Amino acid sequence: MEEIGIHIKNLAKEYEISKEGRKQKFQALRGVSCKIKRGKITGIIGSNGSGKSTMLKILSRITYPTSGSVEIIGNVASLLEVGTGFHPELSGRQNIFLNGSILGMSRAEIKSKFDDIVSFSGVADFIDTPVKHYSSGMYVRLAFSVAANLTPDILLVDEVLAVGDATFQQKCLDKMNDASMKDHRTVVFVSHNMSAVRQLCDEVIWLKNGQIVQIGNPDEVTAAYLQSMDILSKEQPINLRTDRKGAGGAKITKLQWQNQDELLQSGLPAAIDIEYEVTEMQKVANVNFRLNVFNDNGEYLTSLSNQIANVPFQQVAAKGSCVCSFDRLPLAEGSYYITANLFVNGIKCDRVERALSFKVIQGDYYGSGLTNFKDSPGIYIDQDWKYLN
Repeated sequence: MEEIGIHIKNLAKEYEISKEGRKQKFQALRGVSCKIKRGKITGIIGSNGSGKSTMLKILSRITYPTSGSVEIIGNVASLLEVGTGFHPELSGRQNIFLNGSILGMSRAEIKSKFDDIVSFSGVADFIDTPVKHYSSGMYVRLAFSVAANLTPDILLVDEVLAVGDATFQQKCLDKMNDASMKDHRTVVFVSHNMSAVRQLCDEVIWLKNGQIVQIGNPDEVTAAYLQSMDILSKEQPINLRTDRKGAGGAKITKLQWQNQDELLQSGLPAAIDIEYEVTEMQKVANVNFRLNVFNDNGEYLTSLSNQIANVPFQQVAAKGSCVCSFDRLPLAEGSYYITANLFVNGIKCDRVERALSFKVIQGDYYGSGLTNFKDSPGIYIDQDWKYLN
């Protein structure tokens, strides 16, 4: 019989929120019961507002349930937000010892792991610099390194890994895998990256509206979740979506391909129409759209962004529109979706997961007559070849 690391019994969490000047009750979790196996990696997936982060906060004892109970066997380290538990005025070195102490480690234990923590984080050159001067990427690298190297029995990880670069993200995935396989530690991993969830997890819990929809095999559960999100994106345009994330005050009100009656084809012109509205800011500047493109398996491919493309929208109206266009659509044949983000004045105001799903049919992008990319959604890259010898 497999040992249990976390036993959750009929867990419920109710918040009081203010909406249009009136106080209302909001049920973040509704009677959640499950057993998380010891020494295994369990993924928690679901759209924004499904209750994922609330569950992790209860497991971390940051907040307490309205009803129900949680039994945890062992000590817990959590990485829920960038820099959680760090003091901005202290250096990276001092924060390692501070954070380690909070996690229940002795000074001798922390000292023995110190070099491994610094090496893994990649911030050795800045280890004696106050962390308030760190970038968000440096913050998360050091925070994850402390949590992962100080041998907790249970490691809770939220979507913060999205801050790091691709190389560091893979290091984190490998580290979590080692924690489970080699050290028999329990890992709970919350992510919107279905590829990472399938790669890493032994079991997956799908939450929706604070309740469990499905628990089971990662491939089966993620496939069912992606199918449900695909249906949602087709049935509900972005302006009607309520499962949004971000600081608020501005949102994307339209996201659709032009000429919707025509099929998208590799190598042909294409354009996305975008509209937005800012409601709670007096000065609107530095508007940045970031449209993250994924294949149908949830694997990240690229980002479409006016900022990345060096086309800043600095002084703009509170309500407006723009277009992202391609002379030749660089996507191979397959199914895709876009997760949409809107930044205003450097603040992420709006994020909608799987905001637009679409298909691309086969086309001759390079003009070579070769179009053998069926069932392998990906990106075409312009390239120049020269024979030298």
